[in-house]
Amino acid sequence: MLRLFGILVTVLCAITAAVLTWPGFFRVERFYPVAQIVSFRGLLALAFALIAVLALLIAIVRPIRAFSLSIAVVVGVAAVANGVILMGRGGMGTEALPAKTDTAIRVMTWNTAGPATPPDTIAKIAVAMDADIVALPETTIETGEQVAIAMRELGHRMWAHHAEDPSTEWDAGSTTLLISPELGDYAVIESSIDGTSNTSTVPSAVAMPTDGKGPIVVAAHAVAPRPSYMQDWRDDLQWLADQCAEANVIMAGDFNATVDHMSALGVDDRTLGLCDDAAIATGNGAIGTWSAEMPSVLGTPIDHVMTSAHWEATGSLVLRSMDGSGSDHRPLIVQLEPVD
Repeated sequence: MLRLFGILVTVLCAITAAVLTWPGFFRVERFYPVAQIVSFRGLLALAFALIAVLALLIAIVRPIRAFSLSIAVVVGVAAVANGVILMGRGGMGTEALPAKTDTAIRVMTWNTAGPATPPDTIAKIAVAMDADIVALPETTIETGEQVAIAMRELGHRMWAHHAEDPSTEWDAGSTTLLISPELGDYAVIESSIDGTSNTSTVPSAVAMPTDGKGPIVVAAHAVAPRPSYMQDWRDDLQWLADQCAEANVIMAGDFNATVDHMSALGVDDRTLGLCDDAAIATGNGAIGTWSAEMPSVLGTPIDHVMTSAHWEATGSLVLRSMDGSGSDHRPLIVQLEPVD
């Protein structure tokens, strides 16, 4: 009887490890509580490794040696598999951007946590990164204008755009988007402003070039996958995927989702809609952008820059030096080059 019980527990552990390691295969990546657990793949890999070590230590007890060794093998394989996945997305990440060429543009996204991050701090980082597009979820237009003014005083002009949802409390009801005049004139589409077509709870801003040139720019913010918001979160990810349906789209922001959650939302083997994740393409896809209170290799990469086929990512940087800035997110900066 005990042997049968041990076999059953081992099988259940193997199934659980497989589901958490490859949630997309089982089509459970956007369901509670799997969605929350797989957000922290670094922690998951560490947990599997620690359980494997513990099981090996317990294996010294002869009556349960076979059971302990079988558990150690199962979780050990899961730890290695998760580690391989993380390494494939960039491992420990990169620490620098390539030199900016005449044709390159830089995109920065930073969930500022509302008033937690001073406008001058945002402006100085954006200027230091030579950003042409800055997506600022949880940032009011008033703050965004202060950032744009501070950037102008530093010799880096930007136009401020925004979308808001008055029904959402605090600054999470606003998303600000700064775009360099060098990219042309832009306007946020009306359906994004009035909410007839937008993310469900925290707004996103879709800016179109008014002169017909330049990329469509989306400042994205999906609601967090709390248990009571799971369907809204799933709808938000689908809406964001639908925005990436053209050949010339740049989407940046707080998706409150890792690429694991985007399984089956990509078209033609892309990550989300017709877009690919720039951080993964440039070796930073495993670095956590939230929470800034956690080591970056154990956090969750939920802030993204997504680009369609018109753009190629040539470098990226998760700015870990700003962990004490006030925001609970880290800035992500990506350098892009036009493909044609």
